[in-house]
Amino acid sequence: INAEYGKQWYQRRVRVSTQSTGRIQSHKGVIGIIVVSQEGIPIRTTLDNATTVQYAGLIHELTIKAKSTVRDIDPQNDLTFLRIRSKKHEIMVAPDKDYLLIVIQDPSVNS
Repeated sequence: INAEYGKQWYQRRVRVSTQSTGRIQSHKGVIGIIVVSQEGIPIRTTLDNATTVQYAGLIHELTIKAKSTVRDIDPQNDLTFLRIRSKKHEIMVAPDKDYLLIVIQDPSVNS
């Protein structure tokens, strides 16, 4: 019964993930979405493979460092959101217990 529960849980997560990524992708200016496992492995993406691998690896590392920094400053605190803005892109990262949600958008496009 535990294996069946795990399978159902995973299927629900994938369904919710698909609905969420579709909703986010429909916003003006969104270039791409990547869902990354806690191990740094891309699970779902709307970008090409090379771009996905590059962003997933680098943002995963940066998020680990940001989480560690927040904890070093205050051991009772935790990272809940990370936002990086450059001249060309805005990268938003929502860390979760099981994965990272990375959204890349063009900040010059009005939403």
